[in-house]
Amino acid sequence: MLDDFMTRAALAGIGTGLAAAPLGCFVVWRRMAYFGDATAHAAILGVALSLALSLPIFTGALLVALCMASLVTALSGRGRSVDTVLGVLAHSALAIGLVSVSLLDGVRVDVMAFLFGDILSVSRGDLGIIWGGAALVLALVCWRWSALLTATLDPDLARASGIEPRREELILTLALAIVVAVAIKVVGALLITALLIIPAATARPFARTPEGMALIAAMLAVASAGSGLFVSYRLDTPTGPTIVSAAAGLFALSCIYTGIGARRRG
Repeated sequence: MLDDFMTRAALAGIGTGLAAAPLGCFVVWRRMAYFGDATAHAAILGVALSLALSLPIFTGALLVALCMASLVTALSGRGRSVDTVLGVLAHSALAIGLVSVSLLDGVRVDVMAFLFGDILSVSRGDLGIIWGGAALVLALVCWRWSALLTATLDPDLARASGIEPRREELILTLALAIVVAVAIKVVGALLITALLIIPAATARPFARTPEGMALIAAMLAVASAGSGLFVSYRLDTPTGPTIVSAAAGLFALSCIYTGIGARRRG
């Protein structure tokens, strides 16, 4: 079954969606969208590092994403606004990564594949990495769900309950770095944040509990991956952007639906 490239692509999309959507809920709740962008853009520098040292792409992207998260945390507390730090680091990491990739000798690199994803070329080894990373992220989120949620909603209550918000933020950062490293093959560095945020934002009006929002977001992410892959195959469009476009379409439908509901109640 895995000999078929479409089957591998579908499984890769499902695995990435399942990992990204629940984590995306925390990104939305904490308003960390720009942080996700900075981490994702840094992944290109990780790609250059991996190619230069003959390491797996996942390893380099994960290491650089973790370094980026640590650097943001260190600089944001030194008199600079967080959004300014994130803006500088995000675009600097992307630019330096692209320059570094272009300077590699004897290595042919499809930069567009890393920027916008190349899900149709996913191999069995890539599938193992994607699903392994997804399982690790889901395990982390499930294990720390209550603590993460408490620290997100009310840091003071978290401290009173014996929960250290800083530790939960580090766990969330680790999970985000893993998702970035996993998703770069599927949707690319420029679109990873969209896959994190859009399903969560779409699910928000329909959920009554945080757990419900995470579940709905996961289903929407899987639906976006499946429908985007199908449309891309039929229309011969770039697969990563088509997956994100499908997610954006679902978000637009949810806005229309909630708008009509609000008018009826009014």
